[in-house]
Amino acid sequence: MGFSILIVTLFLPMQPFGTVPAVVDGDYKIFESRAVMRYVAEKYRSQGPDLLGKTVEDRGQVEQWLDVEATTYHPPLLNLTLHVMFASVMGFPADQKLIKESEEKLAAVLDVYEAHLSKSKYLAGDFVSLADLAHLPFTDYLVGPIGKAYMIKDRKHVSAWWDDISSRPAWKEVLEKYSLPA
Repeated sequence: MGFSILIVTLFLPMQPFGTVPAVVDGDYKIFESRAVMRYVAEKYRSQGPDLLGKTVEDRGQVEQWLDVEATTYHPPLLNLTLHVMFASVMGFPADQKLIKESEEKLAAVLDVYEAHLSKSKYLAGDFVSLADLAHLPFTDYLVGPIGKAYMIKDRKHVSAWWDDISSRPAWKEVLEKYSLPA
C-alpha cells in the first residue's frame, strides 16, 4: 500500500483534510492541533493543572494568547522552521529574504511579549496555561536546530518565561520520547 493511500485510508475518516493530528476519544473525533489541545485541556482539567484558568477572565486571557500564538507568533516561526530546518529535505531552496523578514516579524512579536511578561510571569497571568504550552514545540526549534536562541535569551522576561515553561518535567518527557530524526 502506497503512503498516500495509507494516509487516505487511515486519516480521512477522522480528518477530512487527510492530515495529522486527528484524535479519537471514544466515539468522539477531533482534528487540528489547537482544537485538540483545547479539547484535552477542558475534558481532563480535573486530572492535572488547570491550564484554562479558574475564572472566565482567566479563560479569556488564555484564549487571547492562544490566538496570538496561532496568528502572530507562529506564522513567522513556521517560515523559519520550514526554510532553515526543512527546505533541503523537502526539496526547495531556503528563501533567505523570507528568513530575514520572518526573523524581523518574530522579533517584533517577541518585543511585545517582553513588555507583557515584564508585568506577568506567564502569558495569561500568574499561572501556567495552555497558552504558554502552545509555544513549546516551535520555540524549541527556534532555540535549538534553527539556531536563533538569542531571540529568546536577549529578552530578559521572555528568557525567564521560556526557561520556566521549557524546564517543566512533562515537556522534558515529550522531548525524550519525540525527538527529531537525526
